[in-house]
Amino acid sequence: MAGRPRPARAPRAASGTSPFEAQLARLTRVRPGAHKIVSCYLKLEPRDRSRGKYLIKLKNRVRDVAEALPRLRLSRDVEEAVRRDLDRVVDHLRAPGSLPATQGIAIFACESIGLFEAMPLPLVHRSRLSVDATPMVRELASLEDEFGRILTVVLDRTAARFFEVTAFEARELPGLHSPNTRGSRFRGDQNGPGWGEHAYNNRIREEKQRHFEAVARRLFELDRDHPSRGIILGANGPDVRAVEPFLHSYLVERLMGTVRLSPRQATAGSVHDAALAVREEWERATEKQLVDEIDEALGGGWSVNGVRDTLKALARGQVRSLLVHADHSLPGFRCGDSGRLAVSERDCRGEGDPIPVLDLIDEAIEDALRQHLDVNVVYADDARDRIDGLAALLRFR
Repeated sequence: MAGRPRPARAPRAASGTSPFEAQLARLTRVRPGAHKIVSCYLKLEPRDRSRGKYLIKLKNRVRDVAEALPRLRLSRDVEEAVRRDLDRVVDHLRAPGSLPATQGIAIFACESIGLFEAMPLPLVHRSRLSVDATPMVRELASLEDEFGRILTVVLDRTAARFFEVTAFEARELPGLHSPNTRGSRFRGDQNGPGWGEHAYNNRIREEKQRHFEAVARRLFELDRDHPSRGIILGANGPDVRAVEPFLHSYLVERLMGTVRLSPRQATAGSVHDAALAVREEWERATEKQLVDEIDEALGGGWSVNGVRDTLKALARGQVRSLLVHADHSLPGFRCGDSGRLAVSERDCRGEGDPIPVLDLIDEAIEDALRQHLDVNVVYADDARDRIDGLAALLRFR
């Protein structure tokens, strides 16, 4: 995992509030006014950084937003201020020194109220750009809860180190060390050729088994005391999956994957990097399963696929899991009285004046986060192309 960006948790102030929490608090205090705020979330994974792809995508998105600004019917002064804020965002991200080492960043800009906040993030759902009266902060507010707590163990045949991995950091927990047979050679005995070797190998095997049982028992205790979102196993050799047969069944169900790490060389930073990478692979696999569920549930009315139907289900509170096509974008409206997102002005009939929005998909993510729903942006090609912009699994029909 060497070379992956290392998201570092900002140090906490004496009051116990981190700079991230302080920034979020400032953003949530912004009240609507005549001004408009540019909110930008940008993915900065290794593939996005390669040859400046992130900047190319950002410039394309800024161009699309700038061309669509007349739809918002802003005053000339406000629109010009928004354009300057869009330029400020691009200028900030154009300088390599301004890029954080993390896999994402959020930027909020509003010239009229002196706002410019850049916030390094360990991950983002997808690259988004919005212009609204308030900052688009739901993703920030839900980041740690959505990421959850991942238990990671790094072990060999005698030692195990345990880490609690959260969105911003990995914290080491008390480890364990199991006694082992010393020496690298077996000793013969009086019972005939081969018996000494056989007893020695059996003893080694039994010691490893007791050690792996102890590791599984510690994971069970840690999860029982504070339930985790997932489990990751790490080792530097073939023992990486040796603990799995000893795990409790419900821990096996939450096994996200494995990683090659040595307990002697692992650091909190390297464990955090490795856990983010494993979680990303797990997310891609989970996406495919969810898309399969969408297809299977369509006939029984327990899922919807398509922007219009999904937005209706989202407004009714039917959605259990929202699935988003990673590259889909669509302008639309928000109904003035009901607040519902709609594809066309006609869809808002009887629900107040239609208010133009630049991208229904980005707004749908924000609405889903506001409802504390499970949001899944689908990136895998074979799964993504089966999503018609938006889709959802339903909690009721």
